Amino acid sequence: METSFHLSLPCLSVRDTKRFYVDTIGASMGRTTQNWVDINLFNHQLTFIKAEKFNFNNPNYVFEGKILPSFHFGVIVGVEIWGNIYSKLSEKNLEIVTQTTFLKDKLGEHLSFFIKDPNDYMLEFKSFKEPKEMFKS
Repeated sequence: METSFHLSLPCLSVRDTKRFYVDTIGASMGRTTQNWVDINLFNHQLTFIKAEKFNFNNPNYVFEGKILPSFHFGVIVGVEIWGNIYSKLSEKNLEIVTQTTFLKDKLGEHLSFFIKDPNDYMLEFKSFKEPKEMFKS
């Protein structure tokens, strides 16, 4: 079995969360009930559990002159998939936050953009120019 990541997060609406991740992003849905849903995001399991209003008051940070959310999660994909996702989401007129190339011409160069889901989570899509540099410093 390949190794996959699991992340469980509260959500405000299971229905809206399903709609965003399945219909908008193009992920697939796994098990679901009235109170939670499993989302398959590139073979990684995101579990969203219906909860009361929650608050993650984490400050932003600055990296290469860009203001970025300190609380976010995302997926690293190949450049072709990254481009397809970016185009698909742009065509749906979603607000794309901070689309840029980080570490241009340096070790770890990567494309990146963020979008916000219906629960106010920031979701990042990254694509490394050289995938083997993902953990290099």
